Amino acid sequence: MDIIFGPVHSRRFGRSLGIDLSPSKKQCNFDCLYCELAPAKTVDTYDVVISPDEVIIALQKALTEHPDIDYITITANGEPTLYPYLSILIDKIDAIKGGVKTLILSNGSTIMDPQTREALAKLDMVKLSLDCASDACLRKLDRAHRGITIEAIKEGMLAFKAMYNGPLIIEILFVKTLNDSSDEIAALDSFLLRLRPARIDIGTIDRPPAYRVQPLSFEELHKISQLFDPSLPIYIASRKAVTPHPESYSSQEILQTLSKRPLSTDDIEILFDAASKERLEKLLEEKKIVLKEINNIVFYTTA
Repeated sequence: MDIIFGPVHSRRFGRSLGIDLSPSKKQCNFDCLYCELAPAKTVDTYDVVISPDEVIIALQKALTEHPDIDYITITANGEPTLYPYLSILIDKIDAIKGGVKTLILSNGSTIMDPQTREALAKLDMVKLSLDCASDACLRKLDRAHRGITIEAIKEGMLAFKAMYNGPLIIEILFVKTLNDSSDEIAALDSFLLRLRPARIDIGTIDRPPAYRVQPLSFEELHKISQLFDPSLPIYIASRKAVTPHPESYSSQEILQTLSKRPLSTDDIEILFDAASKERLEKLLEEKKIVLKEINNIVFYTTA
């Protein structure tokens, strides 16, 4: 039973040690169609619980072996906020972590609970998933446990954002024909403009899913990113097996493109040919565009 895994290197979150709060089995209130774990009946409580002290002993050993860590990432084979001692565990981690930051990867399903919000507010960074903006999508794609509604999740996220001092990251995983419609994206866009998270990571399936569902291509994700309001900090996170198709952009086209949506350095590598990159650098020198770092990701945007 491996409670600690890693270190894992991530462009988005640096070098991290993972804590699996449900190492022996899947315990989740979602049964997402795209999950890489085997299908399982949804639950709203853990029936197998490891103690906070077990976690801390394993974590202390790992931190000794790997002192150059950026983040301690709390996750689970399932949903980590269902862990009954989460707040106590975060306090114990804070007592030993030193300069290392803390992060949680959650599906966002319990954020309507004030006790969950109070626990997560202690963390240095919080990443919540939001694949859907409608209950129909939530039931079909995320297959949420009974009683969970998208409106309660949205209200919980807004309440959390109002009290949280750290960066809130939202992740959306798009699945072909399930949550990539223009209506669903428009509803997500409308809510995210209210929420104003620090960064929005959009991606698609890049590991074998539990059910027969299909990923989107990078090109499709790029088109989806342009449907969101340009003021939202969108980052395309899924780049596995992407074949670059660099094209030529004039200086004016670069400015028009960046006015619609800032592009990350990763986007530039995939989309721009060598001459376009030179024009991009010239615009940077002329201060017509600027570089902006948003939680470890560098974007080009209009000045």
